[in-house]
Amino acid sequence: MADALYSVEALSTGGGRDGHVATADKAVDLEMAPPTELGGSGKGNNPEQLFAAGFAACFHSALQSAARTKKVAIDGSSVGARVSLVRSGESSIDLAVDLEVILPGVETEQANELAKLAHEMCPYSRATAGNIEVSVSVAED
Repeated sequence: MADALYSVEALSTGGGRDGHVATADKAVDLEMAPPTELGGSGKGNNPEQLFAAGFAACFHSALQSAARTKKVAIDGSSVGARVSLVRSGESSIDLAVDLEVILPGVETEQANELAKLAHEMCPYSRATAGNIEVSVSVAED
């Protein structure tokens, strides 16, 4: 493995999707439960929520970096992530991600350019490239 800039450890106990997950430092310490849409109680978090939150935050950071590189102010920016479980065969389930970039006051062409650059820079985007469907759209101002 390359020289790590940062590492985090997490441990899942119990029933996986219906158990408990915590990071070693306890900064994340959550009860897990499948969503009601999948027959669960919904009274806890699920891996897709955690992935959506992580992807949104990571992509937003990459977007801010792209904006600094291009010397564009993106005050009030935000990134939304929708993570879905999708059937990819008779017995297979995959993830799919839709990212929505909101850049108030930034021209559409420039916003699209920043979103594209962020997608190239974001570690989550690079990790999922070619593995799952990820779409990036820029909301019209």
